[in-house]
Amino acid sequence: MSITKQYHPEIQSFLDYLQFEKRYSLHTIEAYRNDLEQFFLFLVDSFDSPEISKILPTFIRTWLASLKSDDISSKSINRKASSLKSFFKYLMKMGKLEVSPMITVHTPKINKRLPEFVLEDDMQTLFNHIEFPDDWKGKTERLVLLLFYSTGMRLTELITIKEGDVDYSKSQIKVLGKGNKERIVPISTEMRDSLKEYVAEKSVQIEGITNLFIDEKGKALQQRKVYTFVNQYLSTITTIKKKSPHILRHSFATHLMNNGASLNAVKELLGHSSLASTQVYTHNTIDKLKDIFKKAHPKA
Repeated sequence: MSITKQYHPEIQSFLDYLQFEKRYSLHTIEAYRNDLEQFFLFLVDSFDSPEISKILPTFIRTWLASLKSDDISSKSINRKASSLKSFFKYLMKMGKLEVSPMITVHTPKINKRLPEFVLEDDMQTLFNHIEFPDDWKGKTERLVLLLFYSTGMRLTELITIKEGDVDYSKSQIKVLGKGNKERIVPISTEMRDSLKEYVAEKSVQIEGITNLFIDEKGKALQQRKVYTFVNQYLSTITTIKKKSPHILRHSFATHLMNNGASLNAVKELLGHSSLASTQVYTHNTIDKLKDIFKKAHPKA
């Protein structure tokens, strides 16, 4: 029996809250479960399994210190601390706890890595000069790459788009993002026409699959397959280390910012819940302004 059920049913109550009220993904919920169970197992071994109301900040600091001594990265430690913070906040909301023991716990600082991105000229090379096979596989892969770069969608968002999510009359797509939050993403007239043509050709070949994109075998696209061909094509145009669908999301946001888009607009297009997540893309805009300043100002 897991510690969730054996010692602290509040953990399962919290996980149910995340699933049914917050509508978090199963992957995210499992991460919370693992973090919480790891912490409470530590309490069993080190502090004789105290009641939740008796958990002290010292216990949490000791646990976080033990993680650091095990060479767990600061990013992972911060995530685990965040899981505890959310859990205790939930207990306070439910009236089962008066004060969170996390209130005096400080997590390690981490340096935010600037997002890698593909240069605009390289993206133009991909779509204007790289040859894609003139078959269903080639058409699908090119259109997927173009949609990633044109909308900044996440991988899971793109492969779960249904045919009915595309509104051709308004040139927009309904996207189901993190936490099952819907957002509307605009597309160009060219993209709209390409999708319309793709779906028309798809309906001739196969029926019964509502997913927008299908592979050459008539099945819905899988994450691994998409990751593989995105990596393959990006390898032909760039030498950056990471060549994933998420890099295309970074490229979309960076290029928008560099061409004058507002931070709020990029936030909405990406589906970020707060501006803090979007602000990381401003670094390139600042670099560009510095370059313009050096070239244009007589005292630069």
